[in-house]
Amino acid sequence: MELPKSCDTFVVLPPLTKHGVVFGKNSDRPQGEIQEVVYIPSSESADPVKCTYIEVESAGATKAVILSKPNWMWGAEMGANECGVAIGNEAVWTNDNDGDHDPHVKRLLGMDLVRLGLERSSSATEGLEVITRLLEKYGQGGPCSKNDSGFAYHNSFLIADPTTAWVLETSGKHWAAIQVTSGYRNISNVLTITTKIDKKSDGLEDYAKSKGLWDGQGEFNFCEAFSGEKKPGDARYTAGEQLLAKFTASNNFKETDMFGILRDTQSEICRSCEAPFPTQGSQVSVLSASRPSVHWFTATPDPSKSVFKPFVFTKNATISKHTQSPTPEEPHTLYSLHSEAIKKGNQVQELLRNMEAECVEELETVIGNVGEDLSEFDDLLKDCVETEVKFYR
Repeated sequence: MELPKSCDTFVVLPPLTKHGVVFGKNSDRPQGEIQEVVYIPSSESADPVKCTYIEVESAGATKAVILSKPNWMWGAEMGANECGVAIGNEAVWTNDNDGDHDPHVKRLLGMDLVRLGLERSSSATEGLEVITRLLEKYGQGGPCSKNDSGFAYHNSFLIADPTTAWVLETSGKHWAAIQVTSGYRNISNVLTITTKIDKKSDGLEDYAKSKGLWDGQGEFNFCEAFSGEKKPGDARYTAGEQLLAKFTASNNFKETDMFGILRDTQSEICRSCEAPFPTQGSQVSVLSASRPSVHWFTATPDPSKSVFKPFVFTKNATISKHTQSPTPEEPHTLYSLHSEAIKKGNQVQELLRNMEAECVEELETVIGNVGEDLSEFDDLLKDCVETEVKFYR
């Protein structure tokens, strides 16, 4: 399997945003893989947690989460939790791949770490701590494709909440992280952390020297030390930065601007259903401390031909069965209907895009005035998905 040519995660913070922090991700996965959107309520259990390949110890209580995930694995490409934390991961290829750092050995997938971070954290900083602690204890690795056992990689993460964000980049059990408190940041399939490091694994520099990755001279540069020969995503990473600069110029960045970035086909940030690694799902989250956070998901491939549908965490939140695969071998209803509509060149997309715009406008008004009772949002995503299903049928 060739290296994926896309996967991008973005975050925009005040003073460039209209409300709170805006997180966005395109999840680009192997051709034919189904990505589902699932809601998992909060729970409490002392039992070990069976991830995709290995078990980890229980955390006791877990947060409610909404996830966009390949339907065959336990973990998720991206998602959010009830505390307003959003996390996405990227594949990265490094030059340290032996022993405990061999990405082909079944350990925790980067996607498992995304879900664990969401289920066990109440802030972005806590999410960083959860992921790095589990990474150091269990390591990362294992086939990242259901059909290709050789498709394996290390990971980078973007972790955000209503006030801050962290970029976490890893190589095996070692890692470096930087905090982002204003402006914007993006990650792609390449290491980006250089000499500015806010948190790191213990003994990082000594380890790099022991492996001959750094000569100990000058300032330590994480990217230079651990980047492998293959660096997919450089051009796309730069294109992402340029799109962020363009869309934030008004200092009024909002969810529809993030929709626009994720739908950009010229940069290949958005990839079609025919691509070897199509954009199989997309997420945009508006994370706010002063009003309910809103999380938008396509649950279908190619955001330029999909619509974003909103979800708000409530005490009795429900989602539609139409975004959940009946089995790991079967596509969910929305995926199947959307795929057929694209093949037929169905004009329903224009009607659905109008529906999306109306939903954004109506939700903006309601969210700005809602009180403590959020029950009117219980079926928000469910209703939007089932309306889309009716359009296709």
